[in-house]
Amino acid sequence: MAARLSEGAIAAMMQGENVNNPVLQLITIRAISTGTGPQRYRMLMSDGVQTLSSFMLATQLNDLVNDQGLSANAICKINRFIINVLKDGRKVVIVMDLEVLQTADMVAGKIGNPVQYTEGTLQAGQQQSSGSLATNQAPSRPAHPNESTVAAATAAGSASKYITPSKVPGKAGSSSFLSTPGGSQTKVVPIASLNPYQSRWTICARVTQKGQVRAWSNSRGEGKLFSIELVDESGEIRATAFNEQVDKFFPLIELNKVYYFSKGHLKTANKQYTTVKNDYEITFSNETSVVACDEAQHLPSVKFDFIPIGDLESADRDALVDVIGICKSCEDLTKITIKSSNREVLKRVVHLMDMTGKGVNVTLWGNDAENFDGSKQPVVAIKGVKVSDFGGRTLSVVSSSSILINPDIPESFKLRGWFDSEGQLLESTSISGTRTGPMGGADTNWKSLHEAKSENLGQGDKADYFSCLATVVYLRKENCMYQACPSPDCNKKLVDLQNGLYRCEKCDREFSNFKYRMILSVNIADFQDNLWLTCFQDSAETILGQNTAFLGELKEKNENAFDEVLQKASFTTHVFRVRVKQETFNDESRLKATAVDVKPVNHQEYSRRLIGTIRKNAAQLGC
Repeated sequence: MAARLSEGAIAAMMQGENVNNPVLQLITIRAISTGTGPQRYRMLMSDGVQTLSSFMLATQLNDLVNDQGLSANAICKINRFIINVLKDGRKVVIVMDLEVLQTADMVAGKIGNPVQYTEGTLQAGQQQSSGSLATNQAPSRPAHPNESTVAAATAAGSASKYITPSKVPGKAGSSSFLSTPGGSQTKVVPIASLNPYQSRWTICARVTQKGQVRAWSNSRGEGKLFSIELVDESGEIRATAFNEQVDKFFPLIELNKVYYFSKGHLKTANKQYTTVKNDYEITFSNETSVVACDEAQHLPSVKFDFIPIGDLESADRDALVDVIGICKSCEDLTKITIKSSNREVLKRVVHLMDMTGKGVNVTLWGNDAENFDGSKQPVVAIKGVKVSDFGGRTLSVVSSSSILINPDIPESFKLRGWFDSEGQLLESTSISGTRTGPMGGADTNWKSLHEAKSENLGQGDKADYFSCLATVVYLRKENCMYQACPSPDCNKKLVDLQNGLYRCEKCDREFSNFKYRMILSVNIADFQDNLWLTCFQDSAETILGQNTAFLGELKEKNENAFDEVLQKASFTTHVFRVRVKQETFNDESRLKATAVDVKPVNHQEYSRRLIGTIRKNAAQLGC
């Protein structure tokens, strides 16, 4: 037996009444040619009394047609719909959520003898039949001919799937109109109701992310773009401006401010480039309007869907995720050259830790890297950061990411309280291939020299890294300096031609001058063992406390003074970051240890690490 239809529902819907989950019968369905983009379908629906051919199926429901569940004579329950008013005044019902109650093969045929619904006519029989609707209806004012009736579930998850114009979220709650500059009134619709079938719309939303201007180039030409993410009480959406719109709107739009947005193109969202939870996205056009709004500060800020750092190990490569963690430490700002474009960019690696006891390396770029300050170990929340499997699981900020420092959200306060009370004393396991202790950053995977040797580090295909606190017990003076090519990007050792000129075989040039470079071999020791270590320019300068240019001149002019510098550096203690790798030279394999970084000892942080280690060992021993 076929399900009972919601008789009179079509007339009620078109008259702007509150209709919840009407049950209708699909009479016919046909595809509409759209050129590019997903297929769209137009439907003739019946409530048993009347029929209406102005039903459009939202593209995200196309699978119902492809699976042949939605076909002629099927009985459907419409859980969510939107009524749009076209420029010529005609109304179109956009079906956003539909459930097939009975497929066509379960229904004998068309139910009843419905007649075509005509706009503006409501016969007595139809009025009487409208009382038999399967759902309770609450009358509301008729829709204005130039207004779009909208439907959207509220952010709190209201049971009603249909919102009449008088209930559209607006200023401080329920008004469907908001005042704009100049005293005019603008009808505001929720973000959740936006779809490509609307020709005119205005939303009031907060900018929760603003990307940098990026250049693009392909076979169709070149240009520039930037993207923003918008949030209101009903949902979120991404918007992108191109070329002329970049010049117009980039200086105008500010992060975390609220604006009215209207007259942009809506299209199906490309999920490859965004984590915004919306099936559609906005493209700014020449008609787009952006007006500041100071009367809707109740709108939510950035919406996060945080993933614990420990769960990132199972995240898909190149996925965009939201994370929050304490900045245990951050590395120095560096500059690298991108080979594909020969462009220099700034880079900084930040080490985040959360309450799972896991840590992860996050790479910041450009202005984000330059402006980041991790000295006070802030809470860092990042929306839309990219997952990579380079060197274990790592994260990289992309142009669409949003970075918030010490955000005013419950997760931030909880994490800060945990870290200040106990987390700062813990040594966490990093999913980025290292261990991050209280001294953090480059000082990771702490080991004594005896542990490093006994664990056979560096014996595999890849180099191993560890950190240690050790004392310099001997510095090898012989061959610690050489005359190098003065070219900025070349450090090749020069050949002295004995005629006042020096030749670089790499550059195939002769020079009248040179620069000094240093490769210093030192022997370091801790309480258990010792290790020979190769220190290149930066590391050697840190140990000796002098720059190489000065030391080279000193070695030439005053050998005794040079010896004093080396003597003074003896028996000094540092934190060493060591790279260990098995290398083969002249058919002989040997383990080579190189100082990647040398830093002074932060005794407060080092003491915290020792306390944490003592507590951990005591717990294991049951003390």
